[in-house]
Amino acid sequence: MNIWIAIGVTVLGCYAVKLAGLLVPAGALERPLVRRLAALLPVALLAALTAQQTFSDGQVLVLDARAAGVAAAAVALILRAPFLLVVAAAVGVTAGVRALGG
Repeated sequence: MNIWIAIGVTVLGCYAVKLAGLLVPAGALERPLVRRLAALLPVALLAALTAQQTFSDGQVLVLDARAAGVAAAAVALILRAPFLLVVAAAVGVTAGVRALGG
């Protein structure tokens, strides 16, 4: 397939999705269930992306230094640490485990 055909199809698909979003009636967007789902969807997507990036290496599941970093970040969040400290803990633990050969 020519790369320009793929780009054109992608452009048309993106435009169609945006147009479909604009054509949804306002009444449908005001429903409590739709509002709740719209509020929770980004959190679920971010959690899924984090899990995929942390525990996968292409086609297989792995448990390496990235998992230790996520665990350190989770502990820092439980202890209600500031965001920058959470990130620093995750980075530090990940780097430490990698330096130790993990």
